[in-house]
Amino acid sequence: MTNPSHLLVDRQDHIVTVTLNRPEQRNALSLPLMLELTHVLHQIGNSDARGVILAANGPVFSAGHHFADMAGHSHAEVRELFRICTAMMDLLQALPQPVVARVHGLATAAGCQLVATCDLAVAAQSASFALPGGKGALFCHTPLVAVARNLGRKRALELAMTGDPIDARTAADWGLVNRVAPDDQLEAATLDLITRATRGPANAKAVGKQAYYRQMELPQPAAYAHAGDVMAENAVGAAAQESFRAFLDKRKH
Repeated sequence: MTNPSHLLVDRQDHIVTVTLNRPEQRNALSLPLMLELTHVLHQIGNSDARGVILAANGPVFSAGHHFADMAGHSHAEVRELFRICTAMMDLLQALPQPVVARVHGLATAAGCQLVATCDLAVAAQSASFALPGGKGALFCHTPLVAVARNLGRKRALELAMTGDPIDARTAADWGLVNRVAPDDQLEAATLDLITRATRGPANAKAVGKQAYYRQMELPQPAAYAHAGDVMAENAVGAAAQESFRAFLDKRKH
């Protein structure tokens, strides 16, 4: 791994923890941070790591976009900023490894988008989530893309239109995070989830993750066709065939 200046990267066994490390900027997703995170994610995706934890230092998980990247800039410059952000978010879902967000404090706007984009998420009991653009002049258009794919329409629009934060329990009830842990148990709960999510052959997990995101984009008949093709290909592979034989041989005894 490189030595990034906006992040901390730590590998323990087969799990890589990437920590946003600009607490003085409330871990805003500035252009340099997003470029650095994109680079690090590419490195992880090409490594033999089995899982990723995305965390943050300081009192805030992430305050979203850095307004200095937008104030006084042209339409073309701001549009490029959002393109870079979208590419980073898409990369999280394109990685072969499961990615779990470990959320404490406030995740707001594009910070909330970051949580919604991760495959899985664990929140501290004191965490909160918001799309605050509904209270101001900049509606959270792009964050809502990811958030709305986690929540139902009315709940997503309530977040976006009111701008009001929701607490961690509500976020779990609404489907934005998988579970809530006491603040002092957040790291352990996140490690438990990523450990369980990385069981089994890594290649099968990677194929399963990509097939999931692909079929979610399709109408149901096409989704079944795609999933069936992928599952059939997996079923005739050596690893699955060996597991079938082992199960059937055990049943014979």
